[in-house]
Amino acid sequence: MSEERKALFMDLYDPNHSRFERFCKARVYGEMDYKDLMHDTVVIAFQKFDPSYEKASFLSFLFGIAIRVLANNKRRKDKDVIHQNTMKRDDEFYDHTSQKEAVEQLYAALSELPEIQKESIILFEIVGYAIKEIADLHKVSENVVKQRLFRGRNQLKFILTRQHEISKTIGL
Repeated sequence: MSEERKALFMDLYDPNHSRFERFCKARVYGEMDYKDLMHDTVVIAFQKFDPSYEKASFLSFLFGIAIRVLANNKRRKDKDVIHQNTMKRDDEFYDHTSQKEAVEQLYAALSELPEIQKESIILFEIVGYAIKEIADLHKVSENVVKQRLFRGRNQLKFILTRQHEISKTIGL
């Protein structure tokens, strides 16, 4: 039974791996290494895995676990000391230095957003979820998701503009 359960789990995980990885990379900025988040999430998901899960809801299942793992990690860090940016990047993921810098700036800006806006933007813009899917995942109406996206984008625009002005001021 264990090998059959593992095969069923992998049949659901494999087609979702790249979207899940993109979500983790974008979501963890400065909190933990995205590979650690992926590993912890997959371990928990396999432990809680029920072979009757539908293909359509499996990725949401992974996202939910990843969000809880991050929240637990943040609580532990808050009790210890102010956390440091420990995220390590795969250089293979970035082709050009300017692209790497732009992605760094975006992730830094995303990390300043409120959690729920950050998750909504990551799920919509980076992972490619539809507004309805995000609404179902967060158990809110589609209008609430649209409002979070609108406010999050405006806040990102403000943060990125501020970063750009600071860079110009100090001559970078």
